[in-house]
Amino acid sequence: MAPSSSADRSENSASNADLPPANAMKFETALAELEQIVRSMEGGHLPLEESIAAYRRGSELLKHCQQQLADAERKIQVLENGALRDFEAPGDPAKPPEETK
Repeated sequence: MAPSSSADRSENSASNADLPPANAMKFETALAELEQIVRSMEGGHLPLEESIAAYRRGSELLKHCQQQLADAERKIQVLENGALRDFEAPGDPAKPPEETK
């Protein structure tokens, strides 16, 4: 295997620089990119340097997605007076409506 040249490294750095920072992405966009990275890595066809870069990016995206989910959970707890409850869609036939007091 030939050692990577500085041109190769700068090309990889440039392509990584083109990606938006994970913390600036919407949850759905970050999750879609993370899923794509996982598929690429599971395929086993990435060169070592690209695998390492993909792993780093995936780690950033994973942390961002986990943080957004935790933030959403905290918002739900606040909305429910600190008690996290199951979401019930209006008119959900699976559960009878609760009586009001």
